Amino acid sequence: MSMTVGSSDDDMMVEMNTTPLIDVMLVLLIMFIITIPPQTHAVKLNMPVNSNSAPPPKPPEIVRIDVDFDGTIGWNGEIVPTRAELQAKLYRTAQLPDQPEVHLRPNKLVTYKYVAMVMAEAQRLGVSKIGIVGNEQFMQ
Repeated sequence: MSMTVGSSDDDMMVEMNTTPLIDVMLVLLIMFIITIPPQTHAVKLNMPVNSNSAPPPKPPEIVRIDVDFDGTIGWNGEIVPTRAELQAKLYRTAQLPDQPEVHLRPNKLVTYKYVAMVMAEAQRLGVSKIGIVGNEQFMQ
């Protein structure tokens, strides 16, 4: 006499036990919620502090050097005939206690050697605030 426990071999269990899978999913969900940093909907700004200091005395002085297509150099609208005169003007600019900004504006058709000469002279003589302006003409 034998005793059979359960069902016979012909009956197979068709459903899957999902309880352990649900437990694992809930544990993972809780771990993800804990590890996500809290979201703040604030924008951090560094606002200026009201100070009683005086505003800047005046805007900086600007010297405009134009280099024309044939190498002619202009200083604030007037032509500089010689390289020695350009050097003298740059030297006087470099010796000022508060150096003005030097804006170098080359023509679109000028060769590089004229622009490089002006920049090299300015650097050699100690002009520290120099920049090339009018670059939008080269963006074509």
